[in-house]
Amino acid sequence: MKHLHTYGFVLAALLASGCASTSNTNSTANNTPVTDAEKLRAVATTYGNTITAADLSKHLTIIASDEYEGRNTGEKGQKMAAEYIAREFREDGLVGPVKEGNNPYYQAFELERSQWGEGYILAGGKKFMMLQDFFVLGSSPYQTEQAADVVFAGYGIDDAKYSDYANVDVTGKLVVVLAGEPKGSNGNYLISGTTKTSDWGNDYRTKRNAATKRGAKGVLVVTGNTNDEFNTMTQRYKSYASRPSLGLKSTGTQENAAVMFVSPVAGAALLGTTPEKLIAYNSEVTKAGKPVAAAFTAPKDVKVMTARVTTPVPTENVLGFVEGSDKKDEVIVVTAHYDHVGIEEDAPGDDKIFNGANDDGSGTVAVIELAEAFAQAKKAGHGPRRSVLFMAVTAEEKGLLGSEYYANNPIFPLANTVANINIDMIGRMDFDYEKQNDSNYIYVIGADKLSSELHQINEEANQKHVNLKLDYKYNDENDPNRFYYRSDHYNFAKHNIPIIFYFNGVHADYHKASDSVDKILFDSAEKVARLAFYTTWELANRDNRIVVDSNKK
Repeated sequence: MKHLHTYGFVLAALLASGCASTSNTNSTANNTPVTDAEKLRAVATTYGNTITAADLSKHLTIIASDEYEGRNTGEKGQKMAAEYIAREFREDGLVGPVKEGNNPYYQAFELERSQWGEGYILAGGKKFMMLQDFFVLGSSPYQTEQAADVVFAGYGIDDAKYSDYANVDVTGKLVVVLAGEPKGSNGNYLISGTTKTSDWGNDYRTKRNAATKRGAKGVLVVTGNTNDEFNTMTQRYKSYASRPSLGLKSTGTQENAAVMFVSPVAGAALLGTTPEKLIAYNSEVTKAGKPVAAAFTAPKDVKVMTARVTTPVPTENVLGFVEGSDKKDEVIVVTAHYDHVGIEEDAPGDDKIFNGANDDGSGTVAVIELAEAFAQAKKAGHGPRRSVLFMAVTAEEKGLLGSEYYANNPIFPLANTVANINIDMIGRMDFDYEKQNDSNYIYVIGADKLSSELHQINEEANQKHVNLKLDYKYNDENDPNRFYYRSDHYNFAKHNIPIIFYFNGVHADYHKASDSVDKILFDSAEKVARLAFYTTWELANRDNRIVVDSNKK
């Protein structure tokens, strides 16, 4: 982006606000910031127009080049990208707001790379092996071999209509439960009273939460009726659990009960019975139509070990700050994730570098451009009334970890955070729009879920300045892709902060080495980046903070 001379900005303000604004013009020339919302709206295009396809291309050609090695979290390319973004923020005049550490533009922290080591369960003289007979989901307190008291709690349900925990003390124990939920003799589920399952059968975390609330140390979910079924149902976990994973650094405390999926053979051994008798419990409950006390006697020699080997991975969010004027304590946060997945040696073909030009190089360079536009506006006396934090977040591809770390350790209070504008993939057409050869669109997700005003602001900004087709297909709470939960804005939404997510949809090169700069539609990216700018501009300069008046999923 080209730097504009201050004289040009002042002249634009004069032309936009009219000859009667003499006193305001004088104050602008004297570097007194404009705080009149209408006057700031009048000059918005002066700065919005500085966001250009050419500048987006210039930045993206660098950070999505092979030299940056796919920007994998904690590795060389991610560090290079962080340096590039921080340098752009600094040269454009943004302030680094981080007080700790050596670089005020870096919110530095450590992630943990971890991998399962030795793991087994000893029960009834038999040894059951981790990644074969059982799988751990999440963390586990059994880093060393420990004796365990085992108790059976039916399906692990603790509901007003049906509870397996009546008269069962699970404090500090391993709780063995069956997967799914019980049916009555009429074929309907006992919880819902219909043929539809509830969260007790759909989401293992519901059972984990119930066990945690009751004080259990771990919950073992018996999965499948036979070992063959168990192996089929857990095949994807075997592949996943065998690989190293990256997560936020452990606090050393176990907030929830450990969760393990166990085979029927292992589950039965833990209860001193046979797989056939354990699975027969289903029929007993169906016949009774209520929880049934089981006559299982767990062996006294149960021992568990699930060792996890960890190594630290330093990384950083990159922050640039434009301080506001009369409402500077309120903050708008503009985000994009600058990490991607790096080099994958087992990828098909000769190209092993996943450049992530669209995902999310396109959003990252948009944030750089928005930051420069706001910084130049401030230099000309048209700085935002509310402060704006521009943040390129790390480790999104590893589970939204960079934004989660910020939300848990905010540089500015979350209570003062007005909204999050998140830009993730804005330079391509998805499968549906590619068929129509129509790039003049963007999917808008989440804008109305917490604030009706944010939705309306974005609509009006689009109508006035950009004229994209705003597609709300993926804003549907029944969207099977669940995109609302899959990018960094969600870590703000969880804290009741209104968000808006700009997204072009999935294309053939998504998460492939072929997601390269030469395929980016920079004219389209320019329009989306400008829409994000105008929405942010309005949020920053309007008289009243947007309301939080919705509670949609």
